[in-house]
Amino acid sequence: MKPPPKGWPQIPASIFYDDPAAAIDWLCRAFGFEVRLKIEGEGGRIVHSELEYGAGVIMVSGTDRASDGLQDLPCRSPKSIDGSVTIALAVFVDDVDAHYAHAKEHGARIHNEPKTDDYGEDYWADRSYRAEDPEGHHWWFMQRLRG
Repeated sequence: MKPPPKGWPQIPASIFYDDPAAAIDWLCRAFGFEVRLKIEGEGGRIVHSELEYGAGVIMVSGTDRASDGLQDLPCRSPKSIDGSVTIALAVFVDDVDAHYAHAKEHGARIHNEPKTDDYGEDYWADRSYRAEDPEGHHWWFMQRLRG
């Protein structure tokens, strides 16, 4: 298998929002993502975006993709489907407690407070919390403690 293009992880994710411009701003402010690329079209519409967190990359797009020729791709945010979650993303961070405090301060809805899970000496231990963004996507932030 050939490696992915330079600067791309093996598995990048696309996340769909009703208001992708607001989502990009919020993800950067609350969760610490950085904009790598943001292409805007007419009226500030997000045509394409790439956000980085360490070596990870996500693409944030709008749910209205018909003008991109992708009308058969049924994009929805959890907010638009009664809060149903179809994917939860996991992000490793250096200090999960500091990340949690920052995210909470910036309006992340916390579903699981930080806690440590130890799966035994043969496996690993990590500390994590789960948060929800303004459009209902769920995010796990984890810090590996051992293993």
